[in-house]
Amino acid sequence: MKKIHIRRIIYHLRTRYLTMNNVVVGIGLLIGASWAWGSIEVMQRNYNLQKQLDAKVRQQTVVQLESQNLALQQTYYKSAEYQELAVRERLGLANAGEKVLVLPPNTQTAKNADVVKKSTIVTPTEPVSNLQQWMDFLFGAHKQ
Repeated sequence: MKKIHIRRIIYHLRTRYLTMNNVVVGIGLLIGASWAWGSIEVMQRNYNLQKQLDAKVRQQTVVQLESQNLALQQTYYKSAEYQELAVRERLGLANAGEKVLVLPPNTQTAKNADVVKKSTIVTPTEPVSNLQQWMDFLFGAHKQ
């Protein structure tokens, strides 16, 4: 009895699902899926290669800018202006007609006057709703 039942199931599977049309469609789906998978792999590879290329281009640009900067520094260090400033700094020399102004050290009151005073922040006693904060922001309400 079980053999007959199994044979009927196999017969129905063969006649309904294993037809030539279904086999061709299945093969077509497999070919399409493999083509899509291959395309995705190629796109991923191209994306990674493009990232590497962009990184190399950025590195090249940075190196070129550093090279230009060093060339400009080299020309500055060779200039008479830099040489004069370096001699003045190292030897403590001055040009004719220049005078050195030496100031006494600051007193404690002068140092205290330079300290930035902290502004007092008024905290509201009651919490302000989010809607009210947006309304104040959008319409420029200033609480004082």
